[in-house]
Amino acid sequence: MKRIVKQAILLMITLFMIQGVNAQFFKPLEKQTLLTLGNEKIPVNEFLRVYEKNNTDQERQKPNAIKDYLDLYINFKLKVKEAEDLKMDTIASFKKELHGYREQLAKPYFTDKSVNEKLLKEAYDRMQQDVRASHILLMVDENASPEDTLKAWNKINKIRQEIIDGKPFAEAAQEYSEDPSAKDQKEVPGKKAARKGNHGDLGYFTVFNMLYPFETAAYETPVGEVSKPVRTHYGYHLVYVTDKKPAMGVAEVAHIFVRLRPDASENDVKRKTEKINKIYQKLQDSLSWDAAVVQYSEDKGSVSKGGKLSKFTCSRIVPEFVETIDSLKPGQYSKPVRTMYGWHIIKLISTKKPGTFEEEKAGLEERIKKDSRSKLSKESVIANIKKNNHFKVYPDAKTAIFAAIDTTVLYQKFSADSLPSTLNKPLIKLGKVTKTQKDFADYVAKNQKKQANTDKDVYLNKLFDKFVEKTCMDFKDANLEKEYPDFASLMKEYHDGILLFNLSDEKVWSKAVKDSAGLTKFYNENKINYQWGPRADATVFEINKKEDVEKALKVIKNGSDDGDIAKQLLQDSITSVKIIPGKFEKGDNKYVDAVKWKPGFYAAGNSDVEDLHVYVKIKKIIKPQAKQLEEARGLVTADYQNYLEKQWVKDLKQKYPVKVNEKVLTKVIEQEQNKK
Repeated sequence: MKRIVKQAILLMITLFMIQGVNAQFFKPLEKQTLLTLGNEKIPVNEFLRVYEKNNTDQERQKPNAIKDYLDLYINFKLKVKEAEDLKMDTIASFKKELHGYREQLAKPYFTDKSVNEKLLKEAYDRMQQDVRASHILLMVDENASPEDTLKAWNKINKIRQEIIDGKPFAEAAQEYSEDPSAKDQKEVPGKKAARKGNHGDLGYFTVFNMLYPFETAAYETPVGEVSKPVRTHYGYHLVYVTDKKPAMGVAEVAHIFVRLRPDASENDVKRKTEKINKIYQKLQDSLSWDAAVVQYSEDKGSVSKGGKLSKFTCSRIVPEFVETIDSLKPGQYSKPVRTMYGWHIIKLISTKKPGTFEEEKAGLEERIKKDSRSKLSKESVIANIKKNNHFKVYPDAKTAIFAAIDTTVLYQKFSADSLPSTLNKPLIKLGKVTKTQKDFADYVAKNQKKQANTDKDVYLNKLFDKFVEKTCMDFKDANLEKEYPDFASLMKEYHDGILLFNLSDEKVWSKAVKDSAGLTKFYNENKINYQWGPRADATVFEINKKEDVEKALKVIKNGSDDGDIAKQLLQDSITSVKIIPGKFEKGDNKYVDAVKWKPGFYAAGNSDVEDLHVYVKIKKIIKPQAKQLEEARGLVTADYQNYLEKQWVKDLKQKYPVKVNEKVLTKVIEQEQNKK
């Protein structure tokens, strides 16, 4: 029996040994070790991910593409490993920089792509239509008590029923609306002119012109009907839609204006009406538009511009203009049009309709980001976080902490330390994260603001929602790398890239610039690589006036020094000559290249496209010679950096021995070739 047990144990040991020896063999290729740097093993999939990302399909088709890139990859990994061993990733400046990149890279993961796409399509569809609507507003503070909110809700529904039962909307707006623009305003002598109320009429508007809930109600309510009550941060609205029409877009018009006060007498109305009709008749009888504007328009700001107004959209102009523009073609003018300001004759100059979806997409995306509707995407993300991680609120704990926080919170004077230490029970739970009553109290103390006319519990509920939102977002943020492998890989790339840059700057780039002794030594050892070819010590004279050529040439030929020539030309008031002295190699200057390379004065040609006459004076030809360090500093510095780079990599390979698994590499190459 003992012998059988012993044999079984030996067999198991043998099997484990075989498995250990052949573990690499039985692994899928992607998991096998491709290379080892010191004690770090790098699998095939890690290399291929970077290789495929940084090489185009065309580059990957080259015969030695993988081997060539592997050399670059090894050098890269060696430098990153050195930086990590030097603890450069623990430095505060590194952490701050990486965190900044992470915040930007993480943003897409905190939005719901499907919601954003829906909002984008919705915005574009609404952009195609202008809506005219009226409203009735009952003001309710967003932090109002439940009792006050319910009171306003009941009242707005009662008003709606009256309208449905036949009461004219304009009459109801005049009677009930708390929007000041709805009611007539009497004149206050010396302070305010009389103004006729709009009876709730808001004119025309389009997407993004109104608060999102209001906009939605307007677009979803049929013409001639009243919406259900709509809540915005102003209060409750009823929206009555009076018209929907194809979008006007951006319009440019001119007008002839005859002013008429809102409280004008019947006699004034008659007189002004006669005036605008006579102006219109004169236009019909061949008076030019510009002449009519100058002679008759009472809009002083536009008279000097032919009556032209600034470009506008439907929400920036009175509705009568919008309706009139629909009936005009560019260049046409309207019959007299009455608005709240007076009489107008409107001439259409141009309209620019909304573009295609692709043309408008980028602009709409930016506007959505800045608009309240963007919250829908965030709310969807938070809802998914809660659902996927079994979010839970402990009601009794919530009731207790709300009761413990007194009204000092409304005056920004609440202190979390004022609460008893026993108030530390679980309040919410998300996954394995639990937030306590104490955590919420600390959050309230940190984020409280003074509140006017606000119910304490309403305000605490608002803070509680934000507390939950922050907990959810922090939870997702902490798990991004685990939840999204692509994000983890991207962050690894940024982590390694910053380390590589910082260490390369220290070891190579800045060192080459600052190490003057090392640079000089390198230059002296490699001076033969920095040679001047044959050069012409010459001056190029460019004369850009034909009438100055003869006078300028006399001065140039008689002078031996460029400075003296320049002074003499200036004294003779010859300003059309450009003097370009220098030591030129072949290819440095086309005019020097064009003449004989012997001392002398040469005509280098005239331009056939401009008044330009060029002459070259060659003083001497300089034989090939070594460049001085200052003359070749840029090139020497670049070469010295390359030298430091190679020496550094050589040292790193000694410090972290590199071993490439040639068998695995062969399989990787074969696998890639089979993809072609």
